[in-house]
Amino acid sequence: MGSGVPDVGWRLVKPSGHLPERVVTLINELIVAERLKPGDRLPPERELAVLLGVSRPVVREAVRELAARGQLSVRHGRGIFVETPSAAQDLRAAIAGEQVGLQELFDMREVLEVAAVGWAAAHATDDDVAALREALARLDEAATPESPDFATLQLLDSAFHLKIVEIARNRFLLKTVGVLQDMMHASMRTTLSLPGRIKASSACHHEILDAIVAHDEAEATRAMRDHLESARTAALSRLEEKRRTVAD
Repeated sequence: MGSGVPDVGWRLVKPSGHLPERVVTLINELIVAERLKPGDRLPPERELAVLLGVSRPVVREAVRELAARGQLSVRHGRGIFVETPSAAQDLRAAIAGEQVGLQELFDMREVLEVAAVGWAAAHATDDDVAALREALARLDEAATPESPDFATLQLLDSAFHLKIVEIARNRFLLKTVGVLQDMMHASMRTTLSLPGRIKASSACHHEILDAIVAHDEAEATRAMRDHLESARTAALSRLEEKRRTVAD
């Protein structure tokens, strides 16, 4: 690359739907996967537009949206950089250091995601639904092999949930995206590899999607609450088994 900025997995954006949102989703996925880390500099706007196959105004709108969330910052004369919201630093460190227990993680996920899915059901446009279907299709495809890659599943699972947060269109909630990503990763680390968990999670995801498509806020919140409670039960059961094994 001419600018000397390393390729972290840039790919052409599908020329359909709301293009700025597709660019936001791609950059968000790279941040979730830690291909883009705090302090990393993105390619210049012109080069990024070429890499993604979109116009500069599309890139500009996507960067503006991610900057509003606190995920990127535009430093004039220097470039576009990945940021970590300063208010979230201590909480993210606590999650990474396992100072926050699974019970607390699921409590906070329920507080944030049940509200988010209700707003998403109320506000979802046709483009939003298409993007959410695409995110779930990618997750379903990754879950198909007999021996799935759990790191990939974790990334795609969190991408589906974070897409719901985006669709909710609550700017204060969007400010928590970085912390929410860490919450998801910490909780999914325990649950996705459990026997039968992938199938159960997939059924819940499709229920959530169906409720959002129908703009049924009550059903969407019920489905999300049930999904998180099921994952919580599975994760805490596994944790208890590990403790008993160590005690024996």
